[in-house]
Amino acid sequence: MSNSEAALTRVPRDFDSLRSVIIERKATMPKRLAQVAAYALSNPDDMAFGTAASIATAADVQPSTLVRLAHHLGYEGFSDLQNVFRARLRDRTLSYEERLLSLEAAPAANSDTELLSGFLTAASQSVARLASTIDGDIFSKSVELLAQAETIYLVAKRRSYPLTAHIAYAFGKLGIRHQILASPNGIDPEIAQFATRKDAVIAASFAPYAADSLAQAQELASRGVPIVAITDSVFSPLATSATHWFEVSEADYAGFRSLSASMALAMALPVAIAEKRRSMRRSPKRNGAE
Repeated sequence: MSNSEAALTRVPRDFDSLRSVIIERKATMPKRLAQVAAYALSNPDDMAFGTAASIATAADVQPSTLVRLAHHLGYEGFSDLQNVFRARLRDRTLSYEERLLSLEAAPAANSDTELLSGFLTAASQSVARLASTIDGDIFSKSVELLAQAETIYLVAKRRSYPLTAHIAYAFGKLGIRHQILASPNGIDPEIAQFATRKDAVIAASFAPYAADSLAQAQELASRGVPIVAITDSVFSPLATSATHWFEVSEADYAGFRSLSASMALAMALPVAIAEKRRSMRRSPKRNGAE
């Protein structure tokens, strides 16, 4: 076997390599395998701790689909694949593992303080996960794109709406021209028609994905309006419409998913855009002085 053939058949043994392989193959995966692969990347901690039956139930597939996915990726079986997710946790600090195990094993909170602690733990896990996985180069490219836009359109519905609501508030304070697509009289499609290639979009949506947000993003992208997306999976339909996108996997407590990491990103973007625009305004002056 040649070196190139060996590389093609090499089985990924760490989470980052596995994630890259899934992204490369997602377009050619059978529907059910793609479904469970998307769940695995969005819920890596559950993949590490769960049984085949519990993971299959959560992913809405048959347990045999997990075995099929493992074989499709070159593993001997589901346990072999699951070891990659467990190794990912072993690379983290012991205190983080202990808190996560405690959260997963705990029944529903039976006191106000336990409830608060559960939500705070989920929030801290979400932020820590984003800090360890976010691509700084993508963030810089997104800021560059948005800083050059004449108007920034904001697209989000339902659970994602607080993100664009905060971004709109920050843009207003920072003097950044924007338009939030959340009209009470239902004329968002007409407002979106004003967007051009000189503008840009920040769109946010998480599973099960707001149909209106996806439709708006797809329509804007079809007209060449660049989109920066905040979503939760490489398999997100929002990611396919985006110029740049961020994968934000939020932890949950008792089924209530956090927005802490997404909100941290939503807070950072407006400030970074404002700083980039100030830098762009100063650059011509420096060049002229030279």
